[in-house]
Amino acid sequence: MGTMARRWTRLVGLGLRAYLSRRIARLGDADHWRAHTARIQLAQLRGLLRSAGGTEFGRAHGFARLATLPDADLLAAYRKALPPADWYAFKDRIARMREGAEPDVLWPGLVRDFAQTSGTTAGDKFIPVSREMMRSNFRASLDIFCHLHRFGASLPGLTAGRSLFLGGSTDFATSDTGIRTGDLSGLVVPMIRWPVSEIYLPGREIALMSHWPSKLEAMARACVDRDVRMISGVPSWTLSLFEKVVALAREGGRDARTVADVWPNLTAFVHGGVRYAPFEPRMREAWSGSPTGPDIPIRHELYPASEGFVAMQDTRGDPGLRLMSDVGNFYEFVPLERVNDADAPAHACWEVEKGRRYVVCMSTCSGLYRYILGDVVEFDTIPAGPDARGGGGPCRLRIVGRHKHFINAFGENLIVEHVENAVARAARETGWVVGEFTAAPVYPDPGAGRRAGLELAIEVRGEVRSHAFARAFDAALKAQNVDYTTKRTDDLGMAPPTVTVLPMGTFERWMASRGKLGGQHKCPRCANHRDLIDGVVEAGWGSGVGSHG
Repeated sequence: MGTMARRWTRLVGLGLRAYLSRRIARLGDADHWRAHTARIQLAQLRGLLRSAGGTEFGRAHGFARLATLPDADLLAAYRKALPPADWYAFKDRIARMREGAEPDVLWPGLVRDFAQTSGTTAGDKFIPVSREMMRSNFRASLDIFCHLHRFGASLPGLTAGRSLFLGGSTDFATSDTGIRTGDLSGLVVPMIRWPVSEIYLPGREIALMSHWPSKLEAMARACVDRDVRMISGVPSWTLSLFEKVVALAREGGRDARTVADVWPNLTAFVHGGVRYAPFEPRMREAWSGSPTGPDIPIRHELYPASEGFVAMQDTRGDPGLRLMSDVGNFYEFVPLERVNDADAPAHACWEVEKGRRYVVCMSTCSGLYRYILGDVVEFDTIPAGPDARGGGGPCRLRIVGRHKHFINAFGENLIVEHVENAVARAARETGWVVGEFTAAPVYPDPGAGRRAGLELAIEVRGEVRSHAFARAFDAALKAQNVDYTTKRTDDLGMAPPTVTVLPMGTFERWMASRGKLGGQHKCPRCANHRDLIDGVVEAGWGSGVGSHG
């Protein structure tokens, strides 16, 4: 990019900073969000009920009447009108909207866009994406730049170079009635207009590619000589891109050992979808050459979903994610232990408790109401109630797992957070450079001499001995979970965990074999069955490499 182009696109950042100045100040006012989040959220709910009052679903549940109730009565009446529900409660209506182009079913008017979700264990699901949801997501995306500015990034400095987005396949299908279906990023990319298009990478042609290995290769070739200053993507695929970019730079004669050598002006990495901690040593190594060296200067974690934006990091260096309370959606939280109950209670963000785990439940500006999202969260700070009294700060939460992703075959009660934390700790203690992983129960088979236990299948770089890692992994699980500790006491309830070492790329091959490669697709970190781990291990052994510990 020439000097003139850099000077011109820098103006985009200057304009963005000026446009967002009031929002930046508001986001920095923690006391405002402590005091007013409850009232803001009730206003979002009332707006949803008013908007959807004339729809088929709204008429069936009395939304127009509910919208007239005072704040003191609104939430209880809404909860009485309909229970929390999963996607299957909306499935038939969504099918009529998507396949029959029926208007006014769940949301007013005709919803023309549907996001195809990326689950690995269930069949495809289709999520309505209304025009209002597009605006909601756009507002959330502007908040990313607000927080990057608050974290110390120069917006003119970022836009003086290029921003690279590693979305999923942006190809989508359009029906005879004009209904579009595809990856959420596929629905958004065509909306990128000037002047943002001047800094956007990899470009629409590459973004439209659906074959992920070819797409990564094309992306690396298109970007290796560009002045990339911001990257957005999931850590696993970003690492794959980094490896290709450094290799291409060296092939081109550049003295490049790290990503910093290729893209010295790279300032910000925006990521979400999976926890960062298990990837952090590899990201640091890719950036600075050492697993314990510096990381990309600014990281910003997001909690996006096809159903709507949920939260994003609001404090540099703090993993807490602030609830997106004013972008058109209403959030509730169902206690994890009650999520499968017919009369499961739900709590607003000011009604939750620290130290308890909750499943996220959303009412969205696309026509999903009291929709069980499935992510399990804990709260770091809880805002005041509608009276604005008390409260510990803005609503901040952390994702600790998925309510369907757990291991409890023998009463061990392990969740994703336990497994991820244990892998990260064991990797630090052993010096392993790890990739993807998943865990599952080992069922006893007395005839084969196999006892009840736990297996971890994990990608590792280089030759390693798994015994030390297994011991550290076991100790880290015990440190987090009293039920696991009880089962492991004197090896009576469960045998020591087994670690199956797999070569890097095993999970990628397994995902590719299932047609789930790239973008938002990811393998669950744990499951209460062996279907996933057996498939992954088979993919690893099929490569001719692998070992049991």
